[in-house]
Amino acid sequence: MKGAGDYVQERAGEDWLIGQDSCAFWELTNQAIAELREEKARSPHPPIIFLTEPDPIHFLAKFIAACATDCPLFLCNPTWTDSEWSQVLALHSSPSPLTSNPSPLICIPTGGSSGTIRFAMHTWDTLIASVVGFQQYFGVKQINSCCVLPLYHVSGLMQFLRSLTSGGKFAILPYKTLEASHPLPFDPADFFLSLVPTQLQRLLTPFSFPHPPLHPSTHLLFKTILLGGAPADSDLLEQARRLNLLLAPTYGMTETASQVATLKPADFLQGVTGCGQALPHAQITVRSTTGKVLGVNQTGVVTIAAKSLALGYYPKLFSDSDFSTDDLGWLDERGGLHIVGRQSDKIITGGENVFPVEVEAAILATGLVQDVGVIGVSDLQWGEAIAAIYVPTAANLTVTTLKAALENRLSKFKLPKHWIAVEQLPRNAQGKLNRQELRHLVQPTDSAN
Repeated sequence: MKGAGDYVQERAGEDWLIGQDSCAFWELTNQAIAELREEKARSPHPPIIFLTEPDPIHFLAKFIAACATDCPLFLCNPTWTDSEWSQVLALHSSPSPLTSNPSPLICIPTGGSSGTIRFAMHTWDTLIASVVGFQQYFGVKQINSCCVLPLYHVSGLMQFLRSLTSGGKFAILPYKTLEASHPLPFDPADFFLSLVPTQLQRLLTPFSFPHPPLHPSTHLLFKTILLGGAPADSDLLEQARRLNLLLAPTYGMTETASQVATLKPADFLQGVTGCGQALPHAQITVRSTTGKVLGVNQTGVVTIAAKSLALGYYPKLFSDSDFSTDDLGWLDERGGLHIVGRQSDKIITGGENVFPVEVEAAILATGLVQDVGVIGVSDLQWGEAIAAIYVPTAANLTVTTLKAALENRLSKFKLPKHWIAVEQLPRNAQGKLNRQELRHLVQPTDSAN
């Protein structure tokens, strides 16, 4: 397998960074490599790199330099505050596997829905395994990528690595360029684009009016639009189908170096639902809480074995080669994966199990809210009560109107008992809700009455 240094040599003369100076990029990379080699020569151990560079080109140059010189690497959000950095420093007070691991670690931050920072420990090999699986699944040799997501996050980083290692072109684009329908400096029909559902929702807003344009503008006509990072509601997906967008809903996470299941655009346009089949480098099973492998259409814990699986969460290694996720789902007859919700998000109200994803989708489908998050809150009578925190589409929207719109969409026990209108929900750059922050917005007096 080729290492990062091999690609520094192979692609040095290519103009492959769209909208950027490719030669200047490699000059920055080689300068960073030289500096790290000098630092390594002065110490018995390679330096540990905490990469906080906000400029994307400098970030990528230093990333490649660290990989090429076998330096342990931590990708960091340049906007982290003291509270986040205190979590990072606390992790480094534990014994470190950095010097004992045969392959230098590439640690990628993940916070999940709780907001607590963890680092998934990857290596160059696990990341490239994800690239190879992507190539095989889509049947492409060169991968051209348009990136509007953060590079310190796995969703942005993997787009860069797919293009770098496959001989493709790579464009870093401000999301606002897409949103404003500005002309693109490349033909989108040759490029993969990755979005989260909130970004797609905003891009499709002009097509939601009573008399929308019949066809999407060219800035949406990509070779494939990969959609992941958070659940997408069915109305949004149906709108994308009506516009004939080449959408590919995906399932993956930082721990698996991005997607391990993807629904191909042709199947999506034919009305197939779910996250699609497993990519060649991964195996997905659904298991009971006791570990038994379940059959077709049986709901259980989604479990993943993959060549791209992280070694563990810094500083601890995983004890098993099979990774049990927090997600509940099922596999259909074709092997397609369908996600029901997260175990940790499950609400037990009056003895009934309720998953927020289902309730959120029903509320969004009314068209009365722009965004919504559903959580369970402590309740003396029911054990837990369902609370909906939402962004209304109209200032005069009443809870009575919302409840009436949900009458035939949700069973009575799934209807929220608490309703809180807000201007914006706490979502991260990948569109994931911070449910811990949502809880701070719910007061005991908030109710559905």
